[in-house]
Parts: sequence; structure tokens; C-alpha cells
Amino acid sequence: MLRWLLGVPVLLICAVVGWTWVTLKFSYSSGDRTGYVQKISHKGWLCKTWEGELAMVPMPGVQAQVFLFSVRDEAVAQRLRDVSGQRVRLTYDQHRGVPTSCFGETEYFVTGVQVFRQ
Repeated sequence: MLRWLLGVPVLLICAVVGWTWVTLKFSYSSGDRTGYVQKISHKGWLCKTWEGELAMVPMPGVQAQVFLFSVRDEAVAQRLRDVSGQRVRLTYDQHRGVPTSCFGETEYFVTGVQVFRQ
């Protein structure tokens, strides 16, 4: 009986850890978004994550669409802080089903930044 009482919680913990690993290891989709970084901040009470906003303007005079993203790499976050307000291309991976927001508040994780020179 004791073995069963200890085995079920351990099995559940292993399942959650396994699912978290799978969702972070394999991306659902990947791509690029182009626009202007209008916000990048380090937020959270217990789990600090980098969260940002990219304003995508398809044509002058059209209202911008906002792309919300998370950053897990400190070097990428610092690069985004340096280019805030400039036109950039963000490379991202989409990770669906991550069970906690400790890895990021969104499902889009930015992995690269390229600045457009004018």
C-alpha cells in the first residue's frame, strides 16, 4: 500500500516533467516576424522571464498589429534591448502546450534578431 501511495505522485511528477521537456525541446512551428520592438521587459514574481512586443506595420497609415513574444536566452534579450525602437526581423519558435509560465508567458520564443539598416 505504501509503495502505491508513493508511486502515484512520483509517476505524476515524472509525467509533468516529461511533458514539459517535450514541449520545450520540439517546436510546433518556426518563422520570422518583421517590425519594431516597442517593449522588452524582465518580469515575474518567482520565475523572471523576458517578455516583449513587436509592432508590425504592413503599410504606412495602417494600424500596427502587435506580436507578443518571450525570450529565454539572455544574449538575445540584451540584443533586443539594444535595438528597441528599430526595425528588426525576429526569428522565433512556437512551443505549444508548455504547462507553466516559468519559461515564458507566450508560446512564441524568440531565438534570433536581425536589424535592418536604413
